[in-house]
Amino acid sequence: MNILTPPMGWNSWNTFGNDISDELIRTTARAMKDRGYLDAGYRYIVIDDCWSLMERDGQGRLVPDPVKFPHGMKALSDYVHDLGFLFGMYSCAGVRTCAGYPSSFDHEFIDAKTFAEWGVDYLKYDFCNFPSSAEGKNRYATMSMALKASGRDILFAACNWGTDKPWQWMKSLGAHMYRSTGDIQDNFKSFSSIALSQLDNFCMSGQECFNDIDMLTVGMYGKGNVALGRACTDEEYQTQFALWCMLGAPLMLGGDVRAMNGFCEKLVLNRNLLRINQDSECRPPYVAYRGRVFYNGPDAENHWEEYPDGGLTLFRHLSGNEFAIGYFNLSPRPAEIPFTFADAGLPYGSGVALALTDAITGEELGVRRDYCNFRLEPHCSRVLLARMVQAP
Repeated sequence: MNILTPPMGWNSWNTFGNDISDELIRTTARAMKDRGYLDAGYRYIVIDDCWSLMERDGQGRLVPDPVKFPHGMKALSDYVHDLGFLFGMYSCAGVRTCAGYPSSFDHEFIDAKTFAEWGVDYLKYDFCNFPSSAEGKNRYATMSMALKASGRDILFAACNWGTDKPWQWMKSLGAHMYRSTGDIQDNFKSFSSIALSQLDNFCMSGQECFNDIDMLTVGMYGKGNVALGRACTDEEYQTQFALWCMLGAPLMLGGDVRAMNGFCEKLVLNRNLLRINQDSECRPPYVAYRGRVFYNGPDAENHWEEYPDGGLTLFRHLSGNEFAIGYFNLSPRPAEIPFTFADAGLPYGSGVALALTDAITGEELGVRRDYCNFRLEPHCSRVLLARMVQAP
């Protein structure tokens, strides 16, 4: 199995949690097909926790809940495949899943074989209810081997929440992506903290094994299973999606795509942002600026306010001698976010300038030399595409 760019798809957990069914998966897959998500690269349709009965059958096999999935998993998998998607499911390295259902500890090989027989192409493998006497790395290695022995190519999405620094060892165990953080919530503080926590680790993410900073919440607007805290605004969802694309993280949608509004659907289908995320070289971004921003507006306390980690500028090398620049104002006040070209290896004396295009709108911004700063509203972002030209 060759996983050459960050996996893209949809997962049921963020919005639906326990409220899943055969009908939900079929209607979601059909909507994603009809509305262009498959053509854009969103290939995986993944059922998360809560899909099984509470006990295994007499042969020790997991059993789909016949009320939620009356036709069984193979029939659902066939439906998803017939539409052109790949089919994903969920299990856990512990003795019970996070929601308390039977899990795969000491059942790795029979479960992997079962998943293969059902036509599963993707396994999210969680870390709840893990025995204190067991060793986590070994159990992820065991499921990796079980999947390889199953007779089917199955993407191994390891999800141990960053325990024991998985960016240092998950690739060596055969995982194709690994969760490096705790669970995301549908609010700005959650997703921005998650992204910032992994800036130094994306240098170890790349082809065949990608750093997974959790499913996106774009389009949830405070409705659903992880809707905790103040719901995100359109601008905050744009910042979330732009961060995931600039970092080269897997893009697993978590909103209800059947009801996605026009702004969010246009955002997650934006060809330039997806092209940045899916760039064939899979290079991590370079942190051109991360630090303090100041606010000195008329309502500032003591005439100015400082936000020590409020500004972020990411510079990413793309294939074809192209570059992406992401500006992020993570503070609650308007702020100028800087980008000095010398910080990315283009000092003024080089005689080289950058021809800039707004990645989201497609607007040509002209040629700039030496620096290009933007003043952004709170929690807002901007992403540019750039090519080198001779300075005028």
